[in-house]
Amino acid sequence: MVYDTVLDTITKNNMIEEGDRIIVGLSGGPDSVCLLHVLHRLSLKMNIRVYAVHLNHQIRGLDAHLDALYVSKLCHKLGIACFIRSIDVPKYCSENGLGLEDGARNLRYMIFKEVKDRIGANKIAVGHNKNDQAETVIMRIMRGTGIKGLSGMDYVRSDGVIRPILDLDRSDIESYCKDHSLTPRIDSTNLEAIYSRNKIRLNIIPYMRDEFNENIIETLVRMSRGMRMDNDYIDSQAQAAYKMSSKKYTNGVYLFTDQVRDQHEAIRSRMVILAIQDILSSVKSFDKKHFDDVLGLLDDSKIDKQIDLPRGLIVYRKKDYLLFTKEALVYEEARYDYEVASEEEVFVREIGKVFKTRTITIDEFDKDKIKDGIQYIDIDKLKGKLRLRNRRQGDKIRLVGGSKKIKDLFISMKLPKEKRSYVPILLDGNTVVAVCGHRVSVDYKVDEDTKRILEFRLEDKI
Repeated sequence: MVYDTVLDTITKNNMIEEGDRIIVGLSGGPDSVCLLHVLHRLSLKMNIRVYAVHLNHQIRGLDAHLDALYVSKLCHKLGIACFIRSIDVPKYCSENGLGLEDGARNLRYMIFKEVKDRIGANKIAVGHNKNDQAETVIMRIMRGTGIKGLSGMDYVRSDGVIRPILDLDRSDIESYCKDHSLTPRIDSTNLEAIYSRNKIRLNIIPYMRDEFNENIIETLVRMSRGMRMDNDYIDSQAQAAYKMSSKKYTNGVYLFTDQVRDQHEAIRSRMVILAIQDILSSVKSFDKKHFDDVLGLLDDSKIDKQIDLPRGLIVYRKKDYLLFTKEALVYEEARYDYEVASEEEVFVREIGKVFKTRTITIDEFDKDKIKDGIQYIDIDKLKGKLRLRNRRQGDKIRLVGGSKKIKDLFISMKLPKEKRSYVPILLDGNTVVAVCGHRVSVDYKVDEDTKRILEFRLEDKI
């Protein structure tokens, strides 16, 4: 039953594939021993490799050394490579201002990742079970959480951590170990109500089971699954909204305020989280107050304001967008004005680009190249000298729907203000011919009467 339940969990959540190399966090307790044994059985049927990693926390004296000895013997019996490390966890926690639970967890995952990288493994399996899931939900409720927190622990994390026995009850795990004569070690500190999780396990859950709901574990886990399903849907909607409302440049992420304001509050906060993740990869050190502070910048009274956030992140409010960046914003408009001619290359020093032109015949004209950033105009429609310069106040271009200000065009293109002077304008005398890389005036477009064509494009200077 246990083996089949784990296989079902693995299959439903696409946890393991042929060729996987999996690190198992092996404490020596029932959960991790059951996990190792099940994955070892699976490795005999699938093309996967299993390794074990054990950390001696230097907390429990002789018992900790006996744990390491047990783990070593078990892995030898199963033919599994085992990596054992010993670290003074209390000292590490003291030096880093961490509680014992948090510090021990940090070190375990650090060692798991270290071994994973060294041997070229791609996944880390940890032994959290159904009871752990229920305890996690209760802990998060007491600390204050949202729908994501109520979803509990993920079956599969983006960093390669997997939880194959998350659907197993602790009693079933203990029975499995007994049936297979695995004799796991028992950590006596788990039987003492000295840590938050132990207090929940030993005091709160038994009280809830006796006084309110004898199936409290199953009830909490069932609720977390429902929350996860709802959260996944909301996340998918937030991802879609974020994709439509943001642009990423080398200096940061631009989130356009009108489109953010159009979203439901639940989506807006997630869009802020996605922007932060785009810059910092995670929202570690951030909390709800930080997200609320960013959303507060959506008020038009906050234009040209900024807020400083953890890990060196800065959010600027501009007229049409929020800029998430790690760089202090220094805005200088590039100013330039060059005469250009056919068959000529001009290096525009102010923007670090090369403007290239050549004359071609109508037979050489290839519409498909327009998609590659190459533009074309009818050379015989030119009346004066060609110039290439930055945008200026009052510039307009004639498009199919009529005349449009360059400023309004840039706004509709969602081009950040500080990027606009870096998009050159091509002029015939004082008349706008094209916005380089984006639009060509209808007055200069190639048509059925065109004989000679000026091809032009902007390229990075090599």
